[in-house]
Amino acid sequence: MSQGIGVGDKAPDFTLPSNSGEQVSLHDRIGEHAVVLYFYPKDETSGCTAEACAFRDSYEAFTDLGADVIGVSSDSVERHVAFAGKNNLPFTLLSDAGGKVRKLYGVPSTLVVLPGRVTYVIDRSGTVRHTFNSMMNFGGHVTEALDAVRRLQAENS
Repeated sequence: MSQGIGVGDKAPDFTLPSNSGEQVSLHDRIGEHAVVLYFYPKDETSGCTAEACAFRDSYEAFTDLGADVIGVSSDSVERHVAFAGKNNLPFTLLSDAGGKVRKLYGVPSTLVVLPGRVTYVIDRSGTVRHTFNSMMNFGGHVTEALDAVRRLQAENS
């Protein structure tokens, strides 16, 4: 297991199926936008729902700052469609069946079985500018990511 992708590293590219039915590649999203890429354990659990809804509630702030939000878990596309629909999630959810992208980023597991919860802020050149790793501080993922995107915006203006 790799130590994980950190600040200053190039974000590994990947392509995964999304809840909209399209294949989404990271390299298609960066360049135009900063990307907030968040890995979470599972759709429909209380913590993951709280985190997704916090990203939803701040989604306009992210888009106003020129950032794209993408959630990743190993749930199926069908589960993502239901989860996004039930919670009115306006951002992309990607299905990482088998956890290949999670492993590529070195997202740790907790208690060996539960996939970790890590958020990456990736700038337009594809460099990781901020990471936040917390299983329980759901809102912290959104707050930290927004602060990082605001700093990127300030650098680019």
